[in-house]
Amino acid sequence: MDLQSLTAISPIDGRYRRQVERLDGYFSEFGLIRYRVRIEVEYLFHLSEAGFVALSEPARAALTGLMDGFTTAQAAKIKDIEKITNHDIKAVEYFIKSVLDEAGAGAIKEWVHFGLTSQDINNTAIPLSWKDGLTQEWQPAISGLIANLAGLAQAWKDIPMLARTHGQPASPTRLGKEFMVFVERLRGQAELFGQMPFGAKFGGATGNFNAHHIAYPATDWIAFGNSFVNERLGLARQQFTTQIEHYDGLAAQFDALKRINTTLIDLCRDIWTYISMDYFKQKIKEGEIGSSAMPHKVNPIDFENAEGNLGLANALFEHLSAKLPVSRLQRDLTDSTVLRNLGVPLAHSLLSIRSIERGLEKLILNPDVLHQDLEDNWAVVAEAVQTVLRREQYPNPYEALKALTRGASGINRESMHAFIDGLDVDAKLKAELKKITPQNYTGVVADF
Repeated sequence: MDLQSLTAISPIDGRYRRQVERLDGYFSEFGLIRYRVRIEVEYLFHLSEAGFVALSEPARAALTGLMDGFTTAQAAKIKDIEKITNHDIKAVEYFIKSVLDEAGAGAIKEWVHFGLTSQDINNTAIPLSWKDGLTQEWQPAISGLIANLAGLAQAWKDIPMLARTHGQPASPTRLGKEFMVFVERLRGQAELFGQMPFGAKFGGATGNFNAHHIAYPATDWIAFGNSFVNERLGLARQQFTTQIEHYDGLAAQFDALKRINTTLIDLCRDIWTYISMDYFKQKIKEGEIGSSAMPHKVNPIDFENAEGNLGLANALFEHLSAKLPVSRLQRDLTDSTVLRNLGVPLAHSLLSIRSIERGLEKLILNPDVLHQDLEDNWAVVAEAVQTVLRREQYPNPYEALKALTRGASGINRESMHAFIDGLDVDAKLKAELKKITPQNYTGVVADF
């Protein structure tokens, strides 16, 4: 069968393609070839600027046009060359040489890929595409989600809510603050991620610029490589490598993304639970069906879909971070096929963010249920009452409240006030204690 959304093996390129198709510019086979071409051309420009080769205006224009306007047809030509060479990087080199021939600059074509090994291209092209995909697609998405959550937190800032620890009623909180918990977690991890450099390897066949140095021993190739990678490409050149980069920085980024995704899983499960408790209703979409058998159902499918995709993304990130830093001696090829999958967990992560956004848009606060849940759990003010009594040096207040409330049913305003009335304290203190309700016993939090 021809490849289309219905015949694709991966749901990323099938069912979900429309939602993540912009990633193909970074992580598809075409995207990888495009970035390889860009690195080869940028390297030739850098050699020219360092005085090694003179580029004519036609040659420069042809190379700039190739880099900036690379097409799928050109990528297909490279794939045709690869059928003969059986080597993907050599195919890119031969294609660029043909472009120089067509521009009348064939005399300089041996400067293409001068002194390099394949991994000098791969270990700059892949981190550059990874960086661009993250900064242009993922980071705006996660920043948008964090802003959305912060907005909801602000809107629900003063909504009291029964907290639950160990699944049991606990000291009340506020709905907005509980959303700010996730805002703080996500902001913190996103900021940490933003501080991580995008490492790259560039140094010849075994990382020592052997070929470069033998040809031009007077040149400071370390400075040249640093300038090319750090300044021209905007990456961070690793100074001591084998044939490949060590991937430790990339592994750290995968682990950071896993932490962010794990926080999002926690968010999805909490909101799913709030929906099941009827704290939230969900907007109904015309024509949408919740169950093939039960007509009444409006399922929290967006949060469930996000949770599933986040788990899949994390499983892949886990393998990537565990596998890539391990390579036999100066290199083996196991990193090659693994690196081709970088876009897959990122795509699942993006799908999840967008699913959560859709789910949040459907939420309708049900304040009556939140209020009633608090009203049905007057036992949670026992902590407040016994703490005030401790302040007043009342004997054994914790034990007294424990005897009243622990495991008891039917604790309400009347029974709590009756308990207070039976205390051997003055009327002023009784009045203070009676002002405490589950709705106002919500503590204080930092401003947001």
